[in-house]
Amino acid sequence: MRSEGRMLSLGPRFWGEFSSFLVSWFNKGRFVVSLFQVPMKMPLKKVNLGSRVQEIVEEEEEEEEEEPSLLDLPELALERILERLSPAGLCSMAGVCSSLRDRCRSDHLWEKHLKQKWGRVIGESAYKEWQWHIASSKRPSLLDQRNQKGFMGSLISMWPFCWFRPKCESRSKPTTCLPVDSIMALYLSLESGKFSFPAQVYNRENGHVGFMLSCYDAQLSYDSKTDTFQARYSPFARQTIEQSIHWERLRAPPVDTPAHVLHTSDCLNDLKPGDHIEIQWRRSKEFPYGWWYAVVGHQELCDGSENRCRCLHNDTVVLEFRQYTPGSRWRQTIINRKDHREVGNEADGFYGGIRKLCKAEEISKWKQLWPNQIVD
Repeated sequence: MRSEGRMLSLGPRFWGEFSSFLVSWFNKGRFVVSLFQVPMKMPLKKVNLGSRVQEIVEEEEEEEEEEPSLLDLPELALERILERLSPAGLCSMAGVCSSLRDRCRSDHLWEKHLKQKWGRVIGESAYKEWQWHIASSKRPSLLDQRNQKGFMGSLISMWPFCWFRPKCESRSKPTTCLPVDSIMALYLSLESGKFSFPAQVYNRENGHVGFMLSCYDAQLSYDSKTDTFQARYSPFARQTIEQSIHWERLRAPPVDTPAHVLHTSDCLNDLKPGDHIEIQWRRSKEFPYGWWYAVVGHQELCDGSENRCRCLHNDTVVLEFRQYTPGSRWRQTIINRKDHREVGNEADGFYGGIRKLCKAEEISKWKQLWPNQIVD
């Protein structure tokens, strides 16, 4: 009690500096080694001394309090240390003892890491697929020893510290498994590349001219060695697999509309010249839709004057794909705002639903992808 009281009296400034030191030390791999090599609490060692000296040492040992361990830290101090650890640091710390293992796999610690690294590319469809994966799995945990091949075995080999029984625990105690429905399990599954998830890829096929300023659905898997992704597109596309895709070409699906389903447009009555939009387009009825960037243009008879423009009140809307040269068959299309449905033909493709871009970051992203020169 006196030891704990002394630690609490040290104040927040001390604990802030102390946690920074421990996190730095731990992330360098030193602290974890020392924790595995020595017990959590080490008693004083008795030495064969003279009788009088021995009596004095024994009296001092009786008064001496046990050395404090990491778990003796105040709750807030320990929590602050864990919050500042990297994912690898949390995995290593989880191998120290059962108490730290339970703490280190808490959802609130891993939620921050998941959002920080994966939040931009993981959407509702990915979470739904993960839930389906959990429900369809007959294995109760990631530590089921009956079958460690493939998906689970790769996780165990990639993140060994997570699966080791802490040295301070008895071998007779059963190993506590990592629940498959934890955020830590999702993070490690994504990191290992064994869980492929749905997302969308800008300018597919490495910016092929036929897909300039478009975004297509794909199943993605991550390669941690190269920090890139592999995309598997619909089998109806002319190339089904693309390698070495970087993070900046990915996004989470902005709407929950499957690639073969017509999106319900709810913005048609508001569209006016200058608005930025995305529209579904597919080459034929068998192909999935991709989302294509366009800008609302003026009617043919409108001079573009802000005071005289009446395009907003016209039943038709002009969409311009300005990455194509004027006069190109792909430069422009016209839709009916009153009765819009999929329109097109086998020669020019089929145009589907429309979503208006209201967020500046979405518009900025398309501008960043703009080609160096317009195409025919």
